[in-house]
Amino acid sequence: MVNERVMEKLGILSDAAKYDVSCSSGQSNRKNKDKGLGNASNNGICHSYTEDGRCVALLKILLTNHCIFDCAYCVSRKSNDIKRAAFTVDEVVELTIGFYRRNYIEGLFLSSGIFDNPDYTMERLVRIAKKLRLEHNFNGYIHLKAIPGASDDLLREAGIYADRLSLNVEMPTEQSLKLLAPDKNHKDVIKPMGYLKTEIAGHKEERKKNYKAPLFAPAGQSTQMVIGATKESDLEILGMADYFYQQMNMRRVYYSGYVPISNNDNRLPAIGTPVPIIRENRLYQADWLIRYYGFNVNEIVGFNQPNLDLDIDPKLGWALRNLHQFPVDINTADIELIKRIPGIGFLSAQKIVGARKFKKLDPQDLQKMGIAYTRAKYFLAFSSPFLLTKDYTAIQIKDHIMDTQKSKYRNDFSSQLSLF
Repeated sequence: MVNERVMEKLGILSDAAKYDVSCSSGQSNRKNKDKGLGNASNNGICHSYTEDGRCVALLKILLTNHCIFDCAYCVSRKSNDIKRAAFTVDEVVELTIGFYRRNYIEGLFLSSGIFDNPDYTMERLVRIAKKLRLEHNFNGYIHLKAIPGASDDLLREAGIYADRLSLNVEMPTEQSLKLLAPDKNHKDVIKPMGYLKTEIAGHKEERKKNYKAPLFAPAGQSTQMVIGATKESDLEILGMADYFYQQMNMRRVYYSGYVPISNNDNRLPAIGTPVPIIRENRLYQADWLIRYYGFNVNEIVGFNQPNLDLDIDPKLGWALRNLHQFPVDINTADIELIKRIPGIGFLSAQKIVGARKFKKLDPQDLQKMGIAYTRAKYFLAFSSPFLLTKDYTAIQIKDHIMDTQKSKYRNDFSSQLSLF
């Protein structure tokens, strides 16, 4: 039975953990064995939804919200007047097992403020994961927040017991990090990222030769950037993300809109001016285009337009700036170009390429595949001729699409009201 003090700690440390958004759906394949607890399937575990739409849950907490650092953007900074708490190793283990047995969770996301020094904190995080794996035979998903500055030995041990590791770069540029967290630097994050990249790749090669070789962070590593606390453009933010994908084999980069937490620090945006949620959304959409659609960062944003358009998604924005590449004949076009058509997603493009082997596709076929035809039709060769006349400018197409969206939202809202 969990005592009242532990439940009080849980309330404090789960609330403090909500600012870390990098708990993700991983692709670990840690099988249940020897009648143990849990199973991290290929779909992985996340705080809300996996990539296939399955809703899952995990225990998301800090080991402690005590911290030796005074990062201006962090609610757990040492100068902030908040209630403090810290779990023991055994308390976290017991909470995880207890919640799992009650079917509340499928795994654990564990981060921490820094108690005394990086190794002191990291050693406790590792001990929790080790105890879950070895003493309780727990095979559910474990995501550990690696602590910048911790030793390679501790990072190596963490990778043996965790499915995913993450190190938060926190601010998009070194200049902003120095402004808001003078005691930190990007080097302390980049160096362990490189170490983990090498270890993950090495263990994968070893597993190819010997399937009994131990797993090492099979769901890879991720990181998080706080956006909106400083004035970086989306070009700078996505440029940093692209570096992580290209150079560190990062699985995911997360974008966390700054939440104003202080009235007395003139380095930060004022209370009442949080980052618009739509900006986070646009960054994730752009991130998706870079990872899965073959877009280069400079195709999405550039020096002439350093920030994403908040009115429309970045794929549509690119298409409107590149009307010379349209219309596209989906019966002959390369799949990479089909993926760039607004309204056609990654899987839909694959369906189109597969289906056109058997017949010449027409608009009705595309609508049956579930693509957003009211958006895509402006960029397709077999659309009504009036849509492709030179009289239609990018601005006019944008206006048409936005009007269609607004009309759809109004109709959906009216339908919902009619149910009451």
